[in-house]
Amino acid sequence: MFTGIVQFTGKIAGKVPREDLVEFEIAMRPVEARPLKLGSSLCVNGVCLTVARKTRRGISVQAVRETLAVTNLGALKRGDLVNLEPALRAADFLGGHLVTGHVDALGVLEKMTRREESLTLKIKAPVNIMQYIIPKGSVAVDGISLTVQNHDRTGFEIAIIPHTLKHTNLRVKKEGDQVNLEADQIAKYMKKYVDEGLNERRARSESRLTEEYLKGQGY
Repeated sequence: MFTGIVQFTGKIAGKVPREDLVEFEIAMRPVEARPLKLGSSLCVNGVCLTVARKTRRGISVQAVRETLAVTNLGALKRGDLVNLEPALRAADFLGGHLVTGHVDALGVLEKMTRREESLTLKIKAPVNIMQYIIPKGSVAVDGISLTVQNHDRTGFEIAIIPHTLKHTNLRVKKEGDQVNLEADQIAKYMKKYVDEGLNERRARSESRLTEEYLKGQGY
């Protein structure tokens, strides 16, 4: 489990394709890599991965083909900047919102509006994640916990403060780039609960529409 508060960034130092997965070497400062242990969970651009090796330059993680197909990890190349967040500890502050590292969809940076210090992003997103997007709600973009300003049928807008811009990979993003999106976990459970309740009530209502019931109502 993560919070969407990016702790540091790293650079892709190597990318080794194998038969059924790709191994990424991520270069980072020794002080950042040292606490990470083999088998530790690490959120990379919003994707929960496992530390497979410690290297001279940092760590290596592995992603299977399915993960590469549904996230932007497959497009990563040597030198690319990635957002990194170690797994949340039970005693840690929950600074953002609950993030699982299971990407729901790929979005596209449709428009980037830079002001003096801040940045506003318009992100085009598919229907399967837009159903969970509400104004002032939370969404993870490349693993960053952000707040939705407003939305329409095809996407949503978020504002980026200077600190976030400086300490994440958003500082090197450009229009047309893909970003990993994860909807708020609470929103998913709430929608499932409401949908199941509606379906149950609909089923009960339909079960009462028998010939005997209709005759009793004068039909």
